[in-house]
Amino acid sequence: MNRDEIRAELGQPGARDLLRDAPLLRLAYLGDDGTPRVIPIGFVWTGEQLVICTSTVAPKGRALRERQHAAVTIDTGATPADARSLLIRGTAAVETVDGIPPEYLDAAAKTIPPEALAGFEQAVRGMYEQMVRIAITPEWARYYDFGAGRLPPSLQTLADEATRRG
Repeated sequence: MNRDEIRAELGQPGARDLLRDAPLLRLAYLGDDGTPRVIPIGFVWTGEQLVICTSTVAPKGRALRERQHAAVTIDTGATPADARSLLIRGTAAVETVDGIPPEYLDAAAKTIPPEALAGFEQAVRGMYEQMVRIAITPEWARYYDFGAGRLPPSLQTLADEATRRG
């Protein structure tokens, strides 16, 4: 998938909403033993990368340093009519940083009430001397809006065949 195709998918209005507003994404990666892992985690979209932050002892940081390929899903909706999903595959860049990356606090601000943010920040600054910052650059992306008919190709084929059969 080329950059223009990726930008077109990520630029869909519903995809932009998920990137901006969703509190969590589901991160898939290969663990140290080579088996898949999927974890929910807070994130920030910078306009170019998904950024997640974690502790220096978290297994995902070590695993993604060694095997940089990652997949992400960000989704919402409780019924087929309102189901929306953004799928991203990409390469993770992992770095250990001193202190708290600003993206960690920005991700937390999606779910913590404004009046509680200062206390949260003080608590995490007292807990972490360093954190791991993981930046995932999209290399493939698809946005689906099931209620609006923006379906995965396999489902669209089935729907088209059912319509033809009447």
